Amino acid sequence: MTIPSEVRPESASDADAERVLDNPAHASLSGPHRRFAQVHGQALRYHPDVSVFTALPSAAEPSAWADLAVLAGPGATFALSAQDPAAVPAGWEVLDSGRGVQLVDDGLRTAPDEEAVRLGAADVPEMMALVALTEPGPFAVRTVELGTYLGIRREGALVAMAGERLHPPGWTEISAVCTHPDFRGQGLATRLVRAVGHGIRERGETPMMHAAASNTNAIRLYLSIGFRLRRETTFMAVRTPA
Repeated sequence: MTIPSEVRPESASDADAERVLDNPAHASLSGPHRRFAQVHGQALRYHPDVSVFTALPSAAEPSAWADLAVLAGPGATFALSAQDPAAVPAGWEVLDSGRGVQLVDDGLRTAPDEEAVRLGAADVPEMMALVALTEPGPFAVRTVELGTYLGIRREGALVAMAGERLHPPGWTEISAVCTHPDFRGQGLATRLVRAVGHGIRERGETPMMHAAASNTNAIRLYLSIGFRLRRETTFMAVRTPA
């Protein structure tokens, strides 16, 4: 994706504050999300019922990959970022890789939403069904435990939601933004992003997001409501040696 000319480039102070976002899954699992972490040596991962993400130190050494193989187990499949696909060791399989973008708050107007309701464990079946229909990204049965998830219901049915996922120190990722196809075009996603962002700001943290580089409509929306495109990223689906 070509970075739009109207996006403000980061300043030196931005770069210092945002450096923790270079490897956000690792920063989350070694920091605020430590309670969800499974650890072996240099390798970390979320419990598989919580999230598919695993993490290694940036530019991981062979010993870190060996730790991850032990942690994940033989033939395991998981998501990995902040690593060069060319550095994946021999015997491992890269099942898929793609380009993404990372966006950070650059003037998002946040506000609570009177129609938004807090979602919890009892709502997970409906949340999973909405995710399966709209495919906003990975979502597991315990992902709702990672932070605040808000939804909008119409005639009792969940038609839109958004919530919190990765949590590097000082930052929280807004994720799982999705709307049922029958209710798109009503601004529900924007309202929920603003509402989730409001809660993040209330804690003294800063909202951030990720999106597939191919999802240009979503990226255009996020830029228009106050996010800045910080950098391009690479995501991989990887399988350990059997």
